[in-house]
Amino acid sequence: MATNPGFEPVFCTIIPPHVLDTLAQSDDAALAGPARRTLERDSIERTHRRLTTVIGAPSVTPPKEAADDKPHRTIYDARRKTELPGRKVRGEGEKPGKDATVNRAYAGLGATFELFHKTYARNSIDGSGLPLNATVHYGEDYGNAFWNGEQMVFGDGDGEIFLDFTIPVDVIGHELTHGVVQYTANLTYFGQPGALNESMADVFGSMIKQYTLGQTSADADWLIGAGLLAPRVTGKALRSMKEPGTAYDDDVLGKDPQPADMDHYVRTGRDNGGVHINSGIPNRAFYLVSDALGGHSWERAGQIWYAVLTGGELAQDASFQDFARLTVAAAREKYGDGDELKAVIDAWSTVKVPATD
Repeated sequence: MATNPGFEPVFCTIIPPHVLDTLAQSDDAALAGPARRTLERDSIERTHRRLTTVIGAPSVTPPKEAADDKPHRTIYDARRKTELPGRKVRGEGEKPGKDATVNRAYAGLGATFELFHKTYARNSIDGSGLPLNATVHYGEDYGNAFWNGEQMVFGDGDGEIFLDFTIPVDVIGHELTHGVVQYTANLTYFGQPGALNESMADVFGSMIKQYTLGQTSADADWLIGAGLLAPRVTGKALRSMKEPGTAYDDDVLGKDPQPADMDHYVRTGRDNGGVHINSGIPNRAFYLVSDALGGHSWERAGQIWYAVLTGGELAQDASFQDFARLTVAAAREKYGDGDELKAVIDAWSTVKVPATD
């Protein structure tokens, strides 16, 4: 099946709708109000993305300097409003200001660019020097961050459940990786291909965090969104790649619903068929490969995953099994019948996804 016949950018958020739905039903107005406003805003942005897909998004021309293989970042401040992109507050090469949120967004965009460029020889999100634009201080207590097909957007959180969405660098990397997926395999945002889309964003988001901190696979916490949850929440992050289903267990948010293997795959019509939920299965597979190989995750495990994402064989509607078999083929092609191949086969076996005939 041909892949990526035409870009169909989707609206991808870091916080799943089912989490915001739970908060919106709270008896505590301090929790319900921001969650409802966030859901309403997400609905508007999702509709805007669909219309843009039909009508056509304005083309983004890389700057003349794009060939220099350096990032071209611009940070905007929405000033708690929702018009995008907002007021420009920092451009490429400009010194840090007093706004820590602006500085974190700028640094996170740079960290993402650096990992893809130095490790995978990719020049920005599209491979051709696409400018990296981000808007901060979006909306009133907006509890999400998203990639809308054209740029990054970060809310400040409500201070009750979520803090500033620029705090975890892996959240920044996660959302920008949705852009990489958009320009490569363009995985359909529903069911298993949608969960693969989310998993790829988590995988590279986690590697960006590890790369920034200089961590090996053994050193890393393998958490997505650590530092984002407010002190009142009983939890450590949004998701755990190492132990899906253990990131939080809170009286308001409920328990982390991610399954760790196919025996516990969640069949649901919510969350685009569970894209944020079932992503725990391929997430764990990547962790297991990285853990078995040791060293830095972006070196061997990351090379295999990147080869599948960009190799042209991954169909837009790929299942977990399709993806698993492609990782086996990529491991064999890149490294032969050695430790890498065994690690990949064993990982998919552990999460109960058939990867070989």
